[in-house]
Amino acid sequence: MGFLHFDDSMDIINNIKIKNYTKSKRYLTETMGYILAQDIIADHNSPEYSTSAMDGYAIKHKDLKLGRLKISSINPAGSELKDEVVDGYCIKTFTGSLMPKGADTLIPIENVTVDGDEIIINKDVSYGFSVREIGENYAKGDKLIREGTEINFTDIGVMASLNIISPLVYEKPRVAILSTGSELLELGEIQTNSSQIRSSNNYTLEAIVKKYGGNPIQLGCIGDNKQTILENIKEALVGSDILVTTGGVSVGDFDFVKDVIVELGYEVLFKGVRVKPGQHIMLAKKGNKFILGLPGFAYSSTVTALLYLVPLMSKFQKANFKIKKVKATLKEPFVKRHKKAEFTACNFFIKDGEYFIDFDGKKSGTSAILTNVLGSTALLVTSEDDSSKNVGDKVNILLFD
Repeated sequence: MGFLHFDDSMDIINNIKIKNYTKSKRYLTETMGYILAQDIIADHNSPEYSTSAMDGYAIKHKDLKLGRLKISSINPAGSELKDEVVDGYCIKTFTGSLMPKGADTLIPIENVTVDGDEIIINKDVSYGFSVREIGENYAKGDKLIREGTEINFTDIGVMASLNIISPLVYEKPRVAILSTGSELLELGEIQTNSSQIRSSNNYTLEAIVKKYGGNPIQLGCIGDNKQTILENIKEALVGSDILVTTGGVSVGDFDFVKDVIVELGYEVLFKGVRVKPGQHIMLAKKGNKFILGLPGFAYSSTVTALLYLVPLMSKFQKANFKIKKVKATLKEPFVKRHKKAEFTACNFFIKDGEYFIDFDGKKSGTSAILTNVLGSTALLVTSEDDSSKNVGDKVNILLFD
């Protein structure tokens, strides 16, 4: 199987169909960041009755010309007032109170002077001023929030106003994370020889999974032993929807992950993509489970996780790809070095509403330089057919933060 064009690998991801979506009802305040699995439709008008939007006096608009009105009663919020506004009278009314029958306008307290049991009108208002009409917020039968929406604080507020205690949501995919490499040290593990390095990939991936809508299962690091890898992968697949590995998918003598995936009977959707960083990427599936094998270098595994893992997780929730692509202007030249799709770390900033990028402080070297994505970093996107770019050229960038 030859190396695939990057666009073709994205087509494979985009065309994946998930069977048997997992849905559940969750308590409203615990749904933040989940994808809604139902339409939210208003079962009543809001407000159901005309209400006051300010503190003031409920009046008949035609009585403004009288200049003075008698105060007949007080109408606190939450009370069920029986009194009506009649000609020449007003009722003191507060924010959120039902508008009394007979009234069509509210004059705010700032516009009047109280004189005993009367108000003197100092400044007129328009007809219907500060009266919230029936259905102003929403009307019965309105579709307020669509299935597939990622729930945020405003969605929670609207559902609370509808007395929706436990909305139906798509469960987040369970993503098992496993790093392979005999040279890797876990957090806190003592280094015993100079060839050992501290593992970061599995922790970076755990953070990516959390950020972009998955439930991570952190499995740590294991050595480059085929039997150990086989046993750990089999165990990881039991409780996960997606297993993402780093390392072991290249062509070295100790790269066993790619072999184990095939031995487990998984269908390989692609293996090897013409992309920089990355290239040695593998995606396989069996039923509704997926194994995504990513490279071992830190920058490579991070970028390819953003490109492949994030959209794969979104498939389990009928969600949109959450990494934004925008146009930006180059502030310095970009040299295209590879006939591959390239994703190059760059600094982005916004001026007068437009995005600009440069490469100040970004290091050239291998695909292991994770520090290149610190700060306000984006990824400059160039296809394998693109050429070098000049100052002022418009380019595509991915915003992942």
